[in-house]
Amino acid sequence: MSGNDFSSITGLPEELDIEDDLERSQQQVSIRVDERRYGKAMTIVDGLDLADDDVSELASELKSQLATGGTVDEGRIELQGDHSDRLPELLEERGFTVEANTR
Repeated sequence: MSGNDFSSITGLPEELDIEDDLERSQQQVSIRVDERRYGKAMTIVDGLDLADDDVSELASELKSQLATGGTVDEGRIELQGDHSDRLPELLEERGFTVEANTR
């Protein structure tokens, strides 16, 4: 549904663009910590149903806020280190629903 269709249904101006917020809140993202080479932890955010550019932008924001490195691979965000404590809160602030077993 485009912004025009949504605003015609709700009567809200397009500038509010709450459609993205609704779509994000309906996504169930999962967070898991894998162990990589040399025993290093890697936090993986999976289940993001976003365009590639949006995933890259989100990854950049998260890396900045968590002061870590990372990458985007096949639509999932991989962050260096174990960030399972702060990451759910950061994703929920952005409107995502984090699966209960990963919190």
